[in-house]
Amino acid sequence: MMRWLLNVGLLCGKELRSLVHDRVLLGLIVFAFSAGVLLVANGVKVEVSNATIAFIDEDNSPLSRRMRDAVQPPYFKPPVMVDRAQALAGMDRGDYIFVVDIPPHFQADVLAGRVPAVQLRVDATAMTQAGLGTEYLNEILMGEVDDMLHVPSPIDQVPFAVQSRIRFNPNSESKWFTSVMQIVTNITILSIVLVGAAVIREREHGTLEHLLVMPVSASEIAVAKIVTNGLVIFVGAIISLWLVVHVWLGVPIAGSVTLFAACSLLYLFSATALGIMLATVAPTMPQFGLLVVPVYAVAYLLSGAATPVESMPQMMQVVVRFLPTTQFVNLSQAILYRDAGLGAIALPLLTVTVTGIVFLVFALMRFRSMLARQE
Repeated sequence: MMRWLLNVGLLCGKELRSLVHDRVLLGLIVFAFSAGVLLVANGVKVEVSNATIAFIDEDNSPLSRRMRDAVQPPYFKPPVMVDRAQALAGMDRGDYIFVVDIPPHFQADVLAGRVPAVQLRVDATAMTQAGLGTEYLNEILMGEVDDMLHVPSPIDQVPFAVQSRIRFNPNSESKWFTSVMQIVTNITILSIVLVGAAVIREREHGTLEHLLVMPVSASEIAVAKIVTNGLVIFVGAIISLWLVVHVWLGVPIAGSVTLFAACSLLYLFSATALGIMLATVAPTMPQFGLLVVPVYAVAYLLSGAATPVESMPQMMQVVVRFLPTTQFVNLSQAILYRDAGLGAIALPLLTVTVTGIVFLVFALMRFRSMLARQE
């Protein structure tokens, strides 16, 4: 056993030196956990922000001007006055997400008790902005009409009051969610790519044959690659979580970073073992890259980082519960957002551990078989 550990340690040193001299992969790690997190956190928004809007005002009354002036930043950009032809052309070009069409005699019809229609055109290709922005605009425009008519709002007429208390992210800021989830997804993709690239690099450079003549076993070679690359990713993820997410972006971390780090180490065994398995299937780096893309895309989309698991079809929910990516996202959110303890994440942690063992066993079997073919 001591000989096995010593060999693994020596091989880990070799892997680390190889990774340090590979400037492309080293640059990818640094970028992913620094600028990559910042770009996603500041660029991807799930709330309405600076949505473009145009008004077709054929009434030009005090009420229509009040409705137009009520649409303000930061949810919407200042409204642009256009005619109908300009509005349609602007929507075709993607210049406007919303176009509000106020018909002639709108204020007169409202005061007369009639029910005129205000048309709202929405570019639904901007999916998040379109869905939430429509609700915001309906509330803003109806509020101005009610204020002019001195009509109490529907909320004031019901015999109870609704008080919303948003937990864990009171202002619903996107970067609180996207920055943490970007680190989680980076752990997955880098684990697969780095370990797989390490295996294929050995094969393409001919150094795998050098290892075969050394008194080392397949398990020592594979474990050394898993430990070295996993440790580099682990260090990068924890530094990014604290310096980039918490210090730079100002995102509060509610739970224990130590507990998250321990869970990340267990998950890294699953992801890195998957990288070795894929590398044993693809003989060259281009083929490995093509194989990684669909595997990662499916794992990411079903992980719950982009879409909640509860929103998926019922049959799919049963399947994804056994995926380590889904469980890692689940326990990461529970720890970092909700300050969950070990008892609350016991089931997802057990799933990650079991799948990690299964992946590691299959990876070692595949790797041993690949080495046997090289001899």
